[in-house]
Amino acid sequence: MAQTKVKTLLNAGVHFGHLTRKWDPNMAPYIYMERNGIHIINLYKTAAKIEEAQSALKKIAISGRKILFVATKKQAKDIVAEKVKKINMPYITERWPGGMLTNFVTIRKAVKKMTAVDRMKKDGTFETLSKKEKLQVERMRAKLEKNLGSITDMTRLPGALFVVDIKRENIAIKEAQKLNIPIFAMVDTNSDPREVDFVIPSNDDASKSIEKILSLVTDSISEGLLERKNEKEAQEKGESQTDVSKATPEVEVAPEVEAAPEVEVAPEVETAPEVEAAPEAEVAPEVEAAPEVEAAPEAEVAPEVEIAPEVKATTKKNASSPRKRNSKEKK
Repeated sequence: MAQTKVKTLLNAGVHFGHLTRKWDPNMAPYIYMERNGIHIINLYKTAAKIEEAQSALKKIAISGRKILFVATKKQAKDIVAEKVKKINMPYITERWPGGMLTNFVTIRKAVKKMTAVDRMKKDGTFETLSKKEKLQVERMRAKLEKNLGSITDMTRLPGALFVVDIKRENIAIKEAQKLNIPIFAMVDTNSDPREVDFVIPSNDDASKSIEKILSLVTDSISEGLLERKNEKEAQEKGESQTDVSKATPEVEVAPEVEAAPEVEVAPEVETAPEVEAAPEAEVAPEVEAAPEVEAAPEAEVAPEVEIAPEVKATTKKNASSPRKRNSKEKK
């Protein structure tokens, strides 16, 4: 952002105020001196306020919100239209339509009528109308274009309002205050700066002064828009890279293995001297086979033993007696 030089503001005539008898006492902090019945604005304070407004407008532009420019003065109409068209922002250079901000829904309906007429011309339905109906539609379209043609792209309330003369555009200021929309304005010595959020004390009557202030303001907005565009492109590139990385996952490279240290070769062992073969032992003489032993005579069979006679039942009695003895012993 280029710093505002006081000399360039002085050459543009930004320092000239209104007559001393028309001044507003609340503008006293911004007045440098009085000369020939005219107040002179302190340009050092003007430069500081311009830089403050530039940074705020740049932030709004980066956020993507629109900034509505309002200037219905004869000196400012063409300058505002020319400068603001370059940065593609909405502006009002004709009569301020009542309820432009507070009754925005109705204003949008009027804008839709204008787009409907354009659609009729493209479709060919416009040619089916009678001559009288064609004239009526064309007049309505021209009127809407004059008053609302510059705000067709504004689909919602603006993020900020920039006004050239707050005394002339008092309705726009009141509507913005109701909706808590920040107000940036060129404020002369005959206006009340308390109505504005970002005051730029300057001459709002001279065309050179208006052109200089607007050029500084629009430059900061264009910088903000450029930054926003670059951020979007960077995000798109980042998203595309992430998509590619998801499609082809990166293979992790294996860490390099350190080479094993070389093992020293053991010294060669001297071979042992060959042992002389032992002399072959002499074969022992064969032993003569022993004579066969004669078989022993078969033993005689023992006589059969007689079976003992059966034992009588007395044995039973004898067996039961020791039990009775045992019972008596217990008693």
